[in-house]
Amino acid sequence: MPSAPPDNRTGKTPFALVAKAFAPDPAAPPVAPENAAHSLRFWQRRVLVSTIIGYAVYYFVRKNLGIAMPAMEQELGIGKAQLGLFLTLHGVLYGVSKFANGFLGDRCNARVFMVAGLAASAGFNILFGLNSAAVALGLFWLLNGWVQGMGFPPCARLLTHWFTPQKLVTRMAVWNISHTIGGGLILILCGYLVVVDWRLCFYVPAGIAVVCALYLWKTLPDTPASVGLPEVGQATVKTTAGTPGAPGFAEILKSHVFGNKYIWMLALANFFVYTIRYAVLDWGPSLLTQAKGVAITHAGWMVAGFELSGLAGTLFAGWLADRFFGGRCIRVCVLYMALAAVATLLFWRCAGDSKLLNTVLLGVIGFLIYGPQSLVGTAAANLATKHAAATAIGLTGLFGYASTVLSGWGLGALVAGWGWDAGFAGLGVAALLGAALFAIAWPARAHGYQNPEPDRDDMR
Repeated sequence: MPSAPPDNRTGKTPFALVAKAFAPDPAAPPVAPENAAHSLRFWQRRVLVSTIIGYAVYYFVRKNLGIAMPAMEQELGIGKAQLGLFLTLHGVLYGVSKFANGFLGDRCNARVFMVAGLAASAGFNILFGLNSAAVALGLFWLLNGWVQGMGFPPCARLLTHWFTPQKLVTRMAVWNISHTIGGGLILILCGYLVVVDWRLCFYVPAGIAVVCALYLWKTLPDTPASVGLPEVGQATVKTTAGTPGAPGFAEILKSHVFGNKYIWMLALANFFVYTIRYAVLDWGPSLLTQAKGVAITHAGWMVAGFELSGLAGTLFAGWLADRFFGGRCIRVCVLYMALAAVATLLFWRCAGDSKLLNTVLLGVIGFLIYGPQSLVGTAAANLATKHAAATAIGLTGLFGYASTVLSGWGLGALVAGWGWDAGFAGLGVAALLGAALFAIAWPARAHGYQNPEPDRDDMR
């Protein structure tokens, strides 16, 4: 098969041009030492704020389907099993993409990578809204799952390069509010848009995503070296032979990711964390309207409460890990997940038709499930070190989004056959299994660096 014709203006193939576009930014002239501390703090704030906003908007073009599903079910005649299949295929491909793009995210320009994924997701949302055939809808939502996997790896690259391991737990806890902000706001927004036309739930978020992509292009850097700053922290990684140094990428992957039993335990536990999280996000509006008699606009607010309560749970989990567990995030996950199992079972057995009690218990579940959801990524990033953080998080994410086999198609088929009670009983069991897997990983260290230096984020 002939190769692609070269670009006549540059003499390079289109593939080479794409590779160049995604290449890390070259090192900039060094910042003067007397200005370095101020410049570092400026860029750290910008990285944190811009990635929070950017990843929140990724949720605008990913978690908008759940609120539109009751209207789609009624207007298009698509059943719960089919809608659940959309969720499952999207989630599984998203997990595969997040894992595959983790390899690229560790070695690519973070700004270009994040912007490209968000713009492509906006495009697939527009195409989704323009169609009515189940096959076309499924295809575009499947493709959206792939480009959505381009969102987290650049964030992992940025956070692990701009913050030391000692700061990463709290900074990633703050960054993780992007999930709850994005997931909560889109549910509220689409709760009103769907009353007018369910297609607006895809057009309007797509427009917001395009604007945000332009914002990210203007504000995000790549690594500290790309703006003339030295690497943040000088901790070394530990090779398989136990000697400090700078091993190759393949060796780091082997010793710190694929050969690390605790990262595998995190990945397995993450499967059950995401089973509960996405079951509530994707099926919550349907559950509340069909089983509890709640109006769709109120259902949007109630599920948004689940998300926004997760914001508090995320921040508290990060503080708890730093204050009482020396940065050992997994130990906090054990506590949170066990309590999430209790709250899920209470929601199933005790909430009844009370809007207040349902809202409170959904908020409690959100508070508890978002603690592990945020800390799994932090623990994986610190155990894998900044050299393979995106790959490790991609691996845990692969298992997390494989959970949509249960939370998407599985739950849809279960509810269609045996009702909502059977579905939420299964979620309580999932929470208990997640807690058990986190407990197995209890002995894990706080990070995978050999001799980390004292915190130098402020370069004092």
